Amino acid sequence: MKEKAHIMDDAAMTRALHRISHEIIERNKGTENVVIIGIQRRGVPIAKILADHIGSVENATIPVGTLDITFYRDDLSMLSAHPVLNGTDIPFNITERDIILVDDVLYTGRTTRAAMDAIMEVGRARTIQLAVLVDRGHRELPIRADYVGKNVPTSHAELVAVRIAPFDETNEVVLLDASEGE
Repeated sequence: MKEKAHIMDDAAMTRALHRISHEIIERNKGTENVVIIGIQRRGVPIAKILADHIGSVENATIPVGTLDITFYRDDLSMLSAHPVLNGTDIPFNITERDIILVDDVLYTGRTTRAAMDAIMEVGRARTIQLAVLVDRGHRELPIRADYVGKNVPTSHAELVAVRIAPFDETNEVVLLDASEGE
C-alpha cells in the first residue's frame, strides 16, 4: 500500500496521549475509580502509556488490563478457520469501576461494540469510556469516543496505520491508500 500522508510523528502522538491523560483525570475527578483496558493489539501499548502518564500526574498506580475481542466480533465467521488469540488479562475487579477502554483507531464502531460485550461478561462497570488515538469516521454503529487524539477524515479506500512499539520500529500514524497494491 502506498503511503499518502504522515499524520502524526512520535512527538505528536506523545502530545495527544498526554492531553488525553489530562482529560481522563479531569472528567473522572481524579483516578480513584479508574482502570484502563487496552484492546489487543495496538490498544494495549497505548493503554499502558496513558496509565503511566496518568499515574505520574496523580502519583497513583492505575490498573491496566488487556482485552482480546476475537470471539465477540460479528465477523468471526469471515476470519480464518483458526483465528489468532492474543489473550485477555484483566487482573482486577471491574464492577462499579470507571473503565477507560483504549484502541488505536475508531472506524465503524464494531470493534468497540465487541469490546463492550466482552467487558460486560467480566463484570458490571459503572461507566465505560472510550479513548482512541485516531478517529477516522465512517461509523456503522452509534458509538463515539470520549477522548480522541486526532480526528482524521478518510475515505473507505484509505487505511490509517498506527505504528507503535513493541509492534513497530517507530511511533507514528500514517494514511495509506488501500486501493493501490504494493
